[in-house]
Amino acid sequence: MSHSPASLGTFPTPVEPAPRLAAALGLGPEDLWIKRDDLTGLGGGGNKVRKLEWTAGAALAEGADTLVTTGAPQSNHARLTAAAAARLGLAAVLVLRGSPGASRSGNLALDGLFGARLAWAGDVDRAGLDAAADEVCARLRAGGARPALIPFGGSSVPGARGYVRCGEELDAQVPGLRTAVVALGSGGTMAGLVAALGTEAVLGVDVGALADPAAAVAQFAAPLTTREVTAEGLRVRRDQVGAGYATLTGPAAEALRLAARTEGLVLDPVYTGRALAGLHAAVRDGDVRPGEKTVFLHTGGLPGLFGHQDAVAFAEGGAVAFEA
Repeated sequence: MSHSPASLGTFPTPVEPAPRLAAALGLGPEDLWIKRDDLTGLGGGGNKVRKLEWTAGAALAEGADTLVTTGAPQSNHARLTAAAAARLGLAAVLVLRGSPGASRSGNLALDGLFGARLAWAGDVDRAGLDAAADEVCARLRAGGARPALIPFGGSSVPGARGYVRCGEELDAQVPGLRTAVVALGSGGTMAGLVAALGTEAVLGVDVGALADPAAAVAQFAAPLTTREVTAEGLRVRRDQVGAGYATLTGPAAEALRLAARTEGLVLDPVYTGRALAGLHAAVRDGDVRPGEKTVFLHTGGLPGLFGHQDAVAFAEGGAVAFEA
């Protein structure tokens, strides 16, 4: 690529042992490590920072003055795009599915704090959301601005380069790593890890963001590695989607509670909650085994927890009144 990535995050992120969580999942106390990509620094942290270093870096190289991206109201990617724009001295416009007032996502509060402008696209599918973003970019250009459209979820071949670097960090931090477990949304995070570590070393847990997430992973990963990458050759679990992307499933809720009560680790209901539920299921069915080094990739998303009514109600329900 002809440009350098923008400097947005704090890397390498730490890897921490999780012996109590490992035991609760059915693994040995030295089998499980947490890659803390919730601690990437910018705007509340999370995995999108690594992608934005490359996508926002390209926008800067092209002379953009405004970052435009799409997502759901609780989008972590939209929140971090707004934060990246602020860090780089750019404007941000977030094109979001839905209508004003329909969501009280914790990410929306931060979008406003970072100074992003919001364009509500209504009840649209992915194609409708993309069309709304194209219209926003056209209006910005007509007004003299120079917008750059950052892809959905920050996932693209350039964005996935950020997770090639993460895979390289893991290779150095956890020698002998057998499986890295990651939430699979728009595909770029898993793609970069697959490019760096190989298809057998990465287990993606589908969260329901795309109809065919494995195809997206293969599309983004193939140009970044000499290894053969096909959708069919990926390790992908699709058993944790439940009633849909934005819903809180029973296994994800239990995963949130388990991580919090064994390691003081806070997950989110859409991504990392499902990913840990998928890891638990993988241990039960023998895809992830005791005695092998496993890394759980914590991709962040904490602000979204506070805007998810079902997750907040579930968490509050776990508090017990103190009686002397």
